[in-house]
Amino acid sequence: MKEKISIIGAGNWGTTQAVFLARKGLEVELHSVFDAHNRKMAKDRENKLYLKGTKFPAKLKVNPSLKETLKNQIIVIAIPVKFIRKVVRKIGSQAPSLKNKVFLSLSKGIEVTSLKRPSQIMEEELEITNVAVLSGPNIAKEVLAGIPSTSVLVCKNKRIAKKLQLLFTSKTFRVYLHDDMVGVELGAALKNIIAISCGIADGLGFGTNTKAALVTRGLAEITRLGKPLGAKASTFWGISGLGDLVTTCFSPFSRNRIVGEQIGKGKKIKSILSNMSMVAEGVETVKSTFHLSKELGVEMPITREVYSVLYKGKSPQKAVSDLMTRTLKKEKIS
Repeated sequence: MKEKISIIGAGNWGTTQAVFLARKGLEVELHSVFDAHNRKMAKDRENKLYLKGTKFPAKLKVNPSLKETLKNQIIVIAIPVKFIRKVVRKIGSQAPSLKNKVFLSLSKGIEVTSLKRPSQIMEEELEITNVAVLSGPNIAKEVLAGIPSTSVLVCKNKRIAKKLQLLFTSKTFRVYLHDDMVGVELGAALKNIIAISCGIADGLGFGTNTKAALVTRGLAEITRLGKPLGAKASTFWGISGLGDLVTTCFSPFSRNRIVGEQIGKGKKIKSILSNMSMVAEGVETVKSTFHLSKELGVEMPITREVYSVLYKGKSPQKAVSDLMTRTLKKEKIS
């Protein structure tokens, strides 16, 4: 394969994809938004900050120049949603024309200020239409270890979608095509909220019963918010919905679950985040989703309680009590 791919964002998942693609034989240029990080990775041939112990294949080049990385046709964006607009604006200022480029988002979240998804931000700032999204239940270290994994890819342009599907598929990483970008991105973002709630349950010493309840009722909340935003309910029962939800809620390596667990054990969110090198997207997503649900008039009790714990100082024990003693009702899955 002769494709050259640029990956902007050298965190855990961006670096994982860079290594994965280079191992497949593709030429990959990895760019960090931090100059010192680029220099360190180029010297070590490894990302010791976010993926220690994984050496870079020969096909993987660290490119400190954002402008040069934009020369490749396929540009992967692996930036936390909190910073994505700033980075995308910089991309727009570095390149005279991006209309023939393909942008693929690996980012998961909803911007707090605009309540927009990553693909919407990219389309808005870059004035482009060739935007794709890759999302699924993917723990980075498992993907790199060759453990069978799946993901979904969505793009309005079917030709581009099929091309990207082929590029990102391997014997151990199977990519399915999808046609619901709204649902895929919302599933990727909102599952992190439920993962935080499951982590809180873990920290409080609760068991499988509690996590099963949070996952199933959490899925109902996600579906309820997705429908008025134009998502298909069926999407949330697929790989980017239920699949990603289960993985993130149960994996011991899930950053969002770990954040919740620490909260359940009595730690404060500010202290937890200050000691984390990687970003737990769910913390910001809780805030944006809470405001989005209020704007749309959608009932999301788990999200509301997690928001109250993270941003209003409510005790996890009180949040659990309030969830369990709400008015009794008939079960609805959407």
